[in-house]
Amino acid sequence: MTGLASAASLFLLAVGLSLIFGALGIVNFAHGSFFALGAYFLFALTRGDAAGFWHYLPVAVAASLVVGAVVERVFMRRVLNRAEHYQILLTYALLLIIEDVSKICFGADYKSIGMPKGFEMPVFVLGIPFPSYYLGLVGLAAAAALLLWLFLHRTRYGTLVRAVAQDREMLEALGVNVPLLFTVIFALGIGLAGFGGAVSLPLQSISTGVAVDAVISAFIVVVVGGLGSIWGTLLGAILIGEIQAFGALVLPEFSIAFTYVLMAAVLLFRPWGLLGRPPAVRT
Repeated sequence: MTGLASAASLFLLAVGLSLIFGALGIVNFAHGSFFALGAYFLFALTRGDAAGFWHYLPVAVAASLVVGAVVERVFMRRVLNRAEHYQILLTYALLLIIEDVSKICFGADYKSIGMPKGFEMPVFVLGIPFPSYYLGLVGLAAAAALLLWLFLHRTRYGTLVRAVAQDREMLEALGVNVPLLFTVIFALGIGLAGFGGAVSLPLQSISTGVAVDAVISAFIVVVVGGLGSIWGTLLGAILIGEIQAFGALVLPEFSIAFTYVLMAAVLLFRPWGLLGRPPAVRT
């Protein structure tokens, strides 16, 4: 159950990265910064008081969406059709800039928040107390995965998102406002990262340096599951969450290594990820 809670946080962190890469082909090294920004936004709005968690959570997510839209329009659009190393350099620079701006605006000390209303008391599993918010986080991640799938496969706009990954020129020929679609996709991916950071705040403190660890974790998840695959991201998050939980229980001194062993095995035998598409299939 602890592994599932960790997997829920990893999924919310990584699914936006997978969506942005799958639809736009952008390698976003700044993704961890937006995860941290979501947590910073929520902490600033609540002033560290868990009583305002549910009231200000939508505001923090909305702020992340706005930041994502602005970043896409001002920065990412300029390197969208360039080689990947331009995207990597730009997004890595954004990571460093956002880190410093966050330090100036929010300070460098650790920030955390208590358990939100409705999840203050633990639940008992086989007589062992277990944080009830862990179960709530799993529910939030499951709801996010389902809603994202419904959006992509059951709405007209979701169809356009999937189509833009296949043939941008055809969509433009059909009269679709592709630049606006790009902005919406990028903002949605960043909004998901901000949502993940905000709902993870009761479980982990936030401070400078978290963004780097977060983006590394996000890339591990999408590499294992498959870049551009929503369900692959979910599978990768579950595998890594459970491996970390059982590794900490059995061999705590090597628990971190198990994650990288899994990633190395996937890269060796299925380099496009467990549920990703081989390069020959991509168009």
